[in-house]
Amino acid sequence: MPPRRGPSRAPQPRGAAIAALVALAITAAPAPPAGHAGRPGALTAAETQALMARIRATFYVPSPLPPLGIEVRSRFRPAPGVEAERITYGTEFGMRVPAILYLPDPAPRAMPGLVIVAGHGGDKYSWYSYYAGMLYARAGAAVLTYDTIGEGERNAERKSGANAHDHWLLPEPQMARRLAGLMLTDAMQGARVLRHRAGVDPGRIAIAGYSMGSFVESLACAVDPRFHACVAAGGGDLDGRGGYWDSHSNKPMCQEIPYRSLDFLGDRGAVLYALQASHAASLVFNGAEDRVVQIPTHGAPFFRDLQRRAARLHGGAAGVFEFAFGANGGHRPWFVTRPVALWLDAQLRFPNWSPAAIRAMPAVRAADWARAAGAVLARGAGGERREGGTRALAPIAFPALSRAQLSVFAPDAWQRRETALIYEMWVAHAEAAAAQPGPRNLPVPPAGGSRSPAPAR
Repeated sequence: MPPRRGPSRAPQPRGAAIAALVALAITAAPAPPAGHAGRPGALTAAETQALMARIRATFYVPSPLPPLGIEVRSRFRPAPGVEAERITYGTEFGMRVPAILYLPDPAPRAMPGLVIVAGHGGDKYSWYSYYAGMLYARAGAAVLTYDTIGEGERNAERKSGANAHDHWLLPEPQMARRLAGLMLTDAMQGARVLRHRAGVDPGRIAIAGYSMGSFVESLACAVDPRFHACVAAGGGDLDGRGGYWDSHSNKPMCQEIPYRSLDFLGDRGAVLYALQASHAASLVFNGAEDRVVQIPTHGAPFFRDLQRRAARLHGGAAGVFEFAFGANGGHRPWFVTRPVALWLDAQLRFPNWSPAAIRAMPAVRAADWARAAGAVLARGAGGERREGGTRALAPIAFPALSRAQLSVFAPDAWQRRETALIYEMWVAHAEAAAAQPGPRNLPVPPAGGSRSPAPAR
């Protein structure tokens, strides 16, 4: 069948995407009863914008965002039908983000864009990052993957899985907020990179995050209207006081302190999803047995109640996030699987795929693919309940990509640019900024305790 041109197909109803999930034996939950726009308690447009601005300010996100200064360093062909560019783009303090931009070859007349946000310890070298890049480039999308701060080429030893940003920094609340703000800025700049790319439709930009990346995605989608579709995979269960994201993730610098810093929102999860609904379609997809983010206690009743609360703030159920579960699955990057691809297609209208083609597409168990291709899964994540059990769509047999292929810089060039890349230099810049006069080191509510609203920043 000939490739489908993206702009020619009207968006599918969002309910159709969930119906497709049910047909694939995925446990999906019904949407809450529809409300009506303008009902009491709903956020006004002015309140929505004010909350977005306050969240960005809480995390010291630069306003305006830094210059992009996109630098294309080289190109390669990772798979048939896919071209890739090794690039860098600007983030805060004049630093640079190394990234890979995957593009369909040949390029369609107008293509959607997708930003992938890696999980804790992940980066552009993670198997699911480059797999998603190749997969959705073949669908006809431009896909951006990048190194999280402290990982990959933003690590002083160029290591992955280093978890460098977990180091405790003082002043404690402010530096954790600044770290979250850097991660937000990197993702928001990713949307700008895609919008600057010739041939990308600025009205069809999505973001998908896995695990810690789902937390970054949830915040970025809430505060940046450039995103029109948002996927939280292995996360998105934004709970309350004393919950996982608030107190029990064991990641205070990049998750717990930043999430507690949003206590001024009140019902944090509901407000964030109401802000997303003001401009984007959102999907939360988890394994039904994902104990990493406590899904067994955050099942359908938890999400239905969160939908209801978000709908009240949004002024109705229309546009409020959808959620679904993968049966018998655990903590996985679900955005490379069939049900999430169907949902993304309903929002982005992939030029080279149709719903029927996605349903008929073969899939491969990630551990089997890794064994055959020579890919490396994260330590401890190769089992069936974890990433190894992911049933990734496989329109072709994708190759494993090497670190040399996925590195933007050769070693000597990296050494010359190191000070604009690595975590330690960001820390030095952030500590200098924290020492400047003005609001700083504001208190953060204690984990799970009684709290007062945090002051405006």
